[in-house]
Amino acid sequence: MPATSPAHPRRRRRTNRLLVTAAGVLTVGALAAAALPGSASAGEQGGKGQGHGHGHQHGRYQDVQLLSFNDLHGNLEPPTGSSGRVTELQPDGTTKTIDAGGAEYLATHLRQARKGNAYSITAAGGDMVGASPLISGLFHDEPTIEALNKLDLDVTSVGNHEFDEGAKELARLQNGGCHPTDGCYTDKTFQGADFPYLSANVLNEKTEKPLLKPYWVWKKKDVKVGFIGVTLEGTPNIVSAEGVKGLVFKDEVETINKYAKELRRKGVKSIVALIHEGGFPASPNYNYDCDAPGAGDGISGPIADIAKNVSPEVDALVTGHTHNAYVCTIPDPAGNPRMVTSAASFGRLYTDTTLTYDRRTGDIARTAVKSANHVVSRDIPKAPDMTRLIDKWNTLAAPIGNRAIGYISGDIVKDGTESPLGDLIADAQLAYARTLDPETDLALMNPGGVRASLTYAASGAEGDGVVTFAEAFTVQPFANTVNLQTFTGEQLIQALKEQVSGSNEAAPKILQVSDGLTYTLDLTKSGADRVVTDSIRLNGEAIDPSASYRVATNSFLAGGGDGFTTLGQGADDLVGDDDLKALEQYLTANSSAGSPLAPPAADRITIVR
Repeated sequence: MPATSPAHPRRRRRTNRLLVTAAGVLTVGALAAAALPGSASAGEQGGKGQGHGHGHQHGRYQDVQLLSFNDLHGNLEPPTGSSGRVTELQPDGTTKTIDAGGAEYLATHLRQARKGNAYSITAAGGDMVGASPLISGLFHDEPTIEALNKLDLDVTSVGNHEFDEGAKELARLQNGGCHPTDGCYTDKTFQGADFPYLSANVLNEKTEKPLLKPYWVWKKKDVKVGFIGVTLEGTPNIVSAEGVKGLVFKDEVETINKYAKELRRKGVKSIVALIHEGGFPASPNYNYDCDAPGAGDGISGPIADIAKNVSPEVDALVTGHTHNAYVCTIPDPAGNPRMVTSAASFGRLYTDTTLTYDRRTGDIARTAVKSANHVVSRDIPKAPDMTRLIDKWNTLAAPIGNRAIGYISGDIVKDGTESPLGDLIADAQLAYARTLDPETDLALMNPGGVRASLTYAASGAEGDGVVTFAEAFTVQPFANTVNLQTFTGEQLIQALKEQVSGSNEAAPKILQVSDGLTYTLDLTKSGADRVVTDSIRLNGEAIDPSASYRVATNSFLAGGGDGFTTLGQGADDLVGDDDLKALEQYLTANSSAGSPLAPPAADRITIVR
């Protein structure tokens, strides 16, 4: 049944909030002002707001603070490299990068932001766990759930990564209990989340009922705000088939509109949708003015279409998935302004939104909504309770994570259409696959499975150039297996064309290829023609459409993930070991302290622009 209680049964009282003096950096980008009726003035509640320092009104209008973030992915410690920075636009038009993220700092920022706001809600847009660094992933993300409980998260939607280990594991994260295989990690039983996970559009295939609660209502005195949570409809295309077995993913807009009507029938007229789907901003700067007229404004992508069609009964959209930052106004179907926000990823930003609640109507005064993204900067005190939590889990992880498994002579980055790290992983999988079947010809790696770069600079006490197991785990945290399949040359060519056609035409997913496979990607063309068929070579020889080729992929691709349906149609399947083990074995065999591995040249795909 849908939840309507004001809090989770185990909800702890919020007390002893840590006070700090530093506030997050702000971004503009809010709704155009319009004077409110009644007692509230436009000067108090209108305008392009900062979304910080909410007033406390008595009488008809009440400011409700909504703090939100998305796509944390278990990043309890400050993320490294580009994953731990945001780009800020300066008043003179230049930009600067700011180190950001880390649960110790996120906790302090959120606690500071809540000061003076008696009506404050904290919500998230999914992917709180999954693809997590070792400190969380090694323990099936129990550490992150504990951290989110300490952050006083009130509610979150379910992201696609919450299905990485399947629906039963998601239910365990919600309800608690020790892991069915690995058991308990400490002397205390895992208690589960103090906040509800919402998955309105994820249904049990047999019962046709939502897997988890579709919505939840926050209440304080006479103020009520409903939250509907959905994940992207295309989740089955981007997670392991086993993880979503027996589940049906329904259309996001239809689902939100259905439950918005239900909430209103129950007397809840202020509604926020938590949507694990996102868009692509016009600027990489987190604080760009999304609502500025002219070139360089706005957002594109799936969330733009969703926002234009979600019922006007919904007052704001908190989004995620694309790991981008934006605070934008997109008119609802009735033409009224509505805020759409996303706070990048990995805990680098949080969004502070003011929802002005009209006690007379029970609805949000849309023209008074203000919102801003704030940097989770690292120039403030760490939250001591979060430090203790991280230290506890790091102590348990250290014997495994600190082990050296290889050596590199420079950064091996995951960035680029073809990335040096993508090539390295493909080479590692090819080498491992040949220990299972010496006739293996090539390996293909999905770009989304490469989660972080390998940096030359030491992340701890291991020394520069040393690759630890923890660092490798952060790169490949999914516990996929290396699978071998046999394809015809015609199927192999088709699979390469699926990078830029079908479901991948609008947003290509370029596979990372092992040494020996080369081809030209002509981006001046469209659709499947962007992969130049005559250019495809294996060890210098053209692919023979009628010949057979033995191909290594991870289990995600072998199941047809990321729109590569042809890769799910191979023959003579052979399932190998964990893909992280393949990377570990390759690094150990091909590098040493005296002879570190150099970054691959990333020259296997010739790109024409």
